Amino acid sequence: MGSQGYDKTTFDKLSSGDVLNRTMSVHERSSKLLASDKRRSHDNGIIYGGPDTLHHATSFMTWNRDEAVRLRVEKDGPSAEEPVSIITVFRNVVENYPDHNALATQVDGEWQMITFREYYNCVIMAAKSLIKLGLQHYKGVGIIGFNSPEWFISDLAAIFACGLATGIYTTNSPDACQSIALSAECNVIMVENDHQLQKILSVWPELPSLKAIVQYKGQLKDQRPNVYTWKEFLEVGKAVPDSELEERISVQAPNKCCTLIYTSGTTGSAKGVMLSHDNMIWTAKMAGRTVNWSCGCEVLISYLPLSHVAAQIIDIYVPIIYAATVYFARPDALKGSLGETLREVRPTAFLGVPRVWEKIQEKMMAVGRQNGYVKRWISSWARDIGMRGNLALMDNGVVPYGWSLADYMVFQTVRQALGLDRCTYCVVTAAPVKRDTLEFFLSLNIPLLEIYGLSECSGPHTFTTPWSCRFTSVGKEMLGCSTKLINEDKDLSGELCLYGRNVFMGYLCDEERTRAAFDDDGWLHSGDCGRKDEDGFVFITGRLKEILITAGGENVAPVPIENIVKEELPCISNCVLVGDGRKFLSMLLTLQTEVCRDKNEPTDVLAPCVIQWCQNLGCDVRTVTEFIERKDARVFQAMQEGIDRANRRAVSHAQNIQKWCVLPRDFSLTSGEFGPTMKLKRQVVYETYRQMIDSLYLSTEQNP
Repeated sequence: MGSQGYDKTTFDKLSSGDVLNRTMSVHERSSKLLASDKRRSHDNGIIYGGPDTLHHATSFMTWNRDEAVRLRVEKDGPSAEEPVSIITVFRNVVENYPDHNALATQVDGEWQMITFREYYNCVIMAAKSLIKLGLQHYKGVGIIGFNSPEWFISDLAAIFACGLATGIYTTNSPDACQSIALSAECNVIMVENDHQLQKILSVWPELPSLKAIVQYKGQLKDQRPNVYTWKEFLEVGKAVPDSELEERISVQAPNKCCTLIYTSGTTGSAKGVMLSHDNMIWTAKMAGRTVNWSCGCEVLISYLPLSHVAAQIIDIYVPIIYAATVYFARPDALKGSLGETLREVRPTAFLGVPRVWEKIQEKMMAVGRQNGYVKRWISSWARDIGMRGNLALMDNGVVPYGWSLADYMVFQTVRQALGLDRCTYCVVTAAPVKRDTLEFFLSLNIPLLEIYGLSECSGPHTFTTPWSCRFTSVGKEMLGCSTKLINEDKDLSGELCLYGRNVFMGYLCDEERTRAAFDDDGWLHSGDCGRKDEDGFVFITGRLKEILITAGGENVAPVPIENIVKEELPCISNCVLVGDGRKFLSMLLTLQTEVCRDKNEPTDVLAPCVIQWCQNLGCDVRTVTEFIERKDARVFQAMQEGIDRANRRAVSHAQNIQKWCVLPRDFSLTSGEFGPTMKLKRQVVYETYRQMIDSLYLSTEQNP
């Protein structure tokens, strides 16, 4: 870890000699100190006994960065687990698994491993350096960059030093970075490379709390005061005494804030979600216990944005509880290299947002089309068995005849080719997934197990597991969590309210929105609409803020209607229902297209499946531009028939789609229609295509 980023030699040096002895002496002295000495915290002179002692609190919520909250601890069951700090949990894994591989990253094509002991030592050194650079109690440490050991170390070091770890999305503009850094009152910001450094430098004059920037990878091109390389950063803290770090550790508590998660703003301005030590540790512990993880056995791949709470829970906190090994994907993971990493690492669990699974599906289908007749027939036969067998298993049935042969000939081969042969838990989360994608992988005996949650509940709240699942459901509550529905409609769908020790503390410096998030008994209003079936499985039907209210007063949830349209028109990539305050509903459609690998952006070239679909209808078009300009009557009639089929599945006539149009390009992260976890930003779509939407309602013409 020098100015070039990760360097195994540096880790070896840090884990030997005086550094190791000094770090372990901190650990040993800490145990004695917390057992016998009572440190005085800064909270009104009340005496506390260290990071695992709860601070006095009467309310479940707060919006103040240094204030404690009451935990939702129960008398028995999973919610009765003793609260502990992140610091203690990390020290426990180092004590029990000191030489177990914790982190792995590729250097010149070779995997370089970091043990838990080495990992811990680097966190201690980085924590001291943050103190030296002027990090104040409960002030932010911003981190912006792709997943790496330095990201993990910076996150945990911020917490050890009594700061607030604050992830910033790499796609954020300088203004968005400034907004988060101001809100978190960041004293230090860690940036991956010069690109991210320039963003922060451009807004530094507007950040009065910012004292230093650390660039942890690449050559530092912009030499100026208080800007450090990673190597320089680690050197800075060497003079900080152990006692100063221990003082920072001793005043923390499980029920105080340690991490800020900034929402991506899909339904409004970004909010700083305050999460406590107990939020992170209890949630990670229950997540692992819910899926029966084993200590020292699990292998994961880190590639999803660490600014998102789900990635932090799975990549950082579950591993320090269950001694899992985390492999870091390459920065171009979502541009094509993730498949190679999967085959090399062969993880025991793999989490992907819907778009990741969709891209795998598209690639597999493209390969399948090149196969000969016999291979296609065998694949079709096996997939039929896979679909029927998995649906039967969900209903406690038995697998159909031929299952073992299909597994041997097809399912195992597919899993090995994807690198999922050891994977017992394939997860899809963060955004709605298309039914077609769920069915595709289910037919290959790779059930995509859905997780539902929010930043405000530390990530997961409901889980689907291999032994407890129902198709299109997001599962049942995680151990120790509860869900209730309020304001139910005639279809028994209502707003989901969540309760458990995973529920957050509040929104930073925002009393109004914090109070609005909770009811009087401490239940979190999720803003999501859902229902429960007779067996307790939860189904998500939409978001309250996304509900459209037509001019006739009809409440319409757009997501179920959009999913039906995607099922009826496989050529469609994305669709957005519109009609708020209008006389009828309309829909914006985008076509599936090829994606530019370098920019990870949709191109004008239609996907092969769309080209083939058009050719089957007698129309030879290759691009979106040609598709729209030609407006072939046969193709548009086929699309209208798909819309008609979707309308026949509507629950009422008011939910029928009367008009539709095809947009000139697909949605993307760069153009702003998607957030970092690929959630649709409806308001951005409405604003971008306002003229097209208005034209649908001004014109009296019907679609061809």
